[in-house]
Amino acid sequence: MRLVIAALLLLMPGVASAAAKSVTPLASGWQVRIDPADGAAAKAHSRAARWIAARVPGSVQQDLIAAGQVPDPFKGTDEAAIQWVGLTDWQWRTTLTVTPTMLARGHLDLVFDGLDTFARVTVNGRALLTADNAHRRWRADAKPLLKPGANEIVVAIASPIRRLQPMVLAEKNPLPGEYDSAFGDEPKGKQTSPYIRKAKYGYGWDWGPRIVTIGLWRAVRLEAWDDARIDRLRVEQEALGDAEARVAAKLEVVADHAVTTMVRATVTTPAGAAIAAERRVTLSAGRNLVSVPLTIANPQRWQPVGYGAQPLYRVEAALGDDDRVSSRIGLRTVDLIRGQGAFGFRVNGTAIFAQGANLIPFDSFPARVTPATMRSLLADARAANMNMIRVWGGGYYLDDAFYDAADELGIMVWQDFMFGGSVTPPDAAYRENVRIEADEQVARLADHPSIVLWAGGNEILSGWENWGDRKAFKKAIGADEQERIGVGMAVLFDRVLRDAVTRNAPGTPYWNNSPSTDYEGPIDTDASGDRHFWDVWSGSKPVENYLNGCPRFMSEYGFQAMPDLATIRDFAGKGALAPDAPVMKAHQKFLAGEGNERLRLYLDQRLRPAKDFADFVYLTQVNQAQAIQLAASHHRACRPVTMGSLYWQLNDVWPAVSWASVDYEGRWKLLHYAARRFFAPQAIVAERKGDATRVVLVSDATTPIAAEWRVRAMTMDGRALRSFQAAVTLPPLSATEVVSLTDADLFAEAPSASSYAVAELVVDGRVASRTIVERSVPKDMAYPDPGLTATWNGNAVTVSAKALARAVMLDFGDIGAQPSDDGFDLLPGESVTVTVRSKASAATLKKALTPRSLAR
Repeated sequence: MRLVIAALLLLMPGVASAAAKSVTPLASGWQVRIDPADGAAAKAHSRAARWIAARVPGSVQQDLIAAGQVPDPFKGTDEAAIQWVGLTDWQWRTTLTVTPTMLARGHLDLVFDGLDTFARVTVNGRALLTADNAHRRWRADAKPLLKPGANEIVVAIASPIRRLQPMVLAEKNPLPGEYDSAFGDEPKGKQTSPYIRKAKYGYGWDWGPRIVTIGLWRAVRLEAWDDARIDRLRVEQEALGDAEARVAAKLEVVADHAVTTMVRATVTTPAGAAIAAERRVTLSAGRNLVSVPLTIANPQRWQPVGYGAQPLYRVEAALGDDDRVSSRIGLRTVDLIRGQGAFGFRVNGTAIFAQGANLIPFDSFPARVTPATMRSLLADARAANMNMIRVWGGGYYLDDAFYDAADELGIMVWQDFMFGGSVTPPDAAYRENVRIEADEQVARLADHPSIVLWAGGNEILSGWENWGDRKAFKKAIGADEQERIGVGMAVLFDRVLRDAVTRNAPGTPYWNNSPSTDYEGPIDTDASGDRHFWDVWSGSKPVENYLNGCPRFMSEYGFQAMPDLATIRDFAGKGALAPDAPVMKAHQKFLAGEGNERLRLYLDQRLRPAKDFADFVYLTQVNQAQAIQLAASHHRACRPVTMGSLYWQLNDVWPAVSWASVDYEGRWKLLHYAARRFFAPQAIVAERKGDATRVVLVSDATTPIAAEWRVRAMTMDGRALRSFQAAVTLPPLSATEVVSLTDADLFAEAPSASSYAVAELVVDGRVASRTIVERSVPKDMAYPDPGLTATWNGNAVTVSAKALARAVMLDFGDIGAQPSDDGFDLLPGESVTVTVRSKASAATLKKALTPRSLAR
């Protein structure tokens, strides 16, 4: 009987009976050349005027490097040699073979997931589409332009600088941007980047090179379909309780005519059980919204790492036999903690202290970033006891693989929209372009439980309010134009982007910028909202300034260091090295290469003169680790006033001297090892102010924990002075001050330079956290020769100290190696065994090892 009914339905007009959608990737056979219309460039670079092999996804810069026509800009001082590429117009082509069967389909859509940026696509010489936003997907039905057999697809992409520069140069007061070019292709203060929807970091930043990429930077495909296709699937969580969760599979379906079909949705639980529902729907021509409700009994909640497990559900949706899509979800609730200036995150009803770092793009060339690379970095973050990553707004919206890994690892993601710092154009056309971008990107990422916040962008509104160049700009343009631009930004960040989140991810909060108060008062203060604190480092203030207040949420603060010597050798080559060598300045973007002097300034303030370049590398890493430890530990001790600490930055976009704790080659700096200690679930914080030491115990556990704290004072020769200790029960989710000790209490008459204290937190009979209390800055401490020795057993090395050894680093020089621990302190007579991961042999590692400490 069912077969008879099905046959009758197929005979009825307007009932779907089409073939399933098919997808053909267009990833091979591409070529690229200088656009013949760009005659001057073709004459200057004749080899690039001929077709060469191109990788798609990719960029023309990558293709030219692969062809040997330009040097690798990551090596030496060769960044300058690639600048002409971003000032040139380019063409890509490939051949698409089309069969009569394909032409019999209702639609043959060419889909470009990313065109960078001003692109024009033709098929067999006829126009298909134009594009002007690298953050959007571009789709057009190519069937009317296709023929049986070979079809030529050509993509012409204009230089974004040359396209926009005439307009910018004609402006009396161009919009303030981010970083001026160091290569003379744009006059100072006349930047084109504010006017384009493209990754801003490619124009250069204070941690990355200027490589203005051009290309088909994401995948290209041909989609064949007939009556209808699913354009989007997102799963909306409508209710979540202990007994059940109600979700809805929400599909946006595009139909080319009125048609009746069946829509099915299935959710598969973490245990593998399937829950299904279906609806028969009548679609109208155009875009249709279809919702299929699903109920999940005994739901399992997704929790941030450290607060529980990360169960994930798979939701599949089918549009008759035409199309099938799937998504993976986690069930959780997220709320912003607000009121009286407070800012923080409550996940599943638990107030979470957010601790982690800011993420910049993985590479100047996004197409070569693999899922394994993204997962590895997130695993590094988790290994350092981080629970949150802020995806900074000057880059690009990352691939789903990044968020898949964050979902699985329990890493919360603060997601910026892609606005890096420049003032945004006030015109309605620009906002409409962004509206489409935001709708698409939020809908694409909405189902990832790891995303706990969408923020409008990075430092646009705080810059508009506080920065000197913005104040000068506002004065220059006058009140009317100032109001027009200000209102345009308000509409963009308070309506356009907020609405995109409300529509597509209603269970995820929105925050209009970072730093911000979301229009509830002055921006970037300790009193309200989130802060970016740069008095230390950028302002050259002492690191002790981190202790001057308790911000509500510190979403940016940072301190630079050199990467490992092995990474430096990778880009600098062999030969003598010095901080002021041209190659080192080329890979130091802070203050246009003069940032290494800032490293020296802080070494002079806090540590000691470097013995040689390798020692300089070591000391800068120690300084970075100690500075960020001071800040992050203070933030944790300020709980519940402070509810987040995200340092700048987790990673590098290229091999560089920067704020990263994991360098471009994936090697941990001493900061990352230190983060594992100062972000530990239970930690002891010992802060010195004046002649007193304040001891605070921190616990991120959701239940009380029995513990013991102790503070022991010692002389440099190992003699015990005084000690204090007590048993304590750590309250859940807390920071508890347990004692404040004056120097007279703790050190008696011992000289400050030759005495120190050890503060420890003991849980279950083991030292869960330890910190050294110094009475002076390290340069004024009389550290003894620690008498370090290293004993090897295969790839494991035991390091022993006869006297206090501060900030012990296992330095393998030019050899790439990652110890299981590094930058640790050893008390007199202590030993620690460390395993070393490296491609080098144990014998090579043994020969290369130089154990370093702060002793002179």
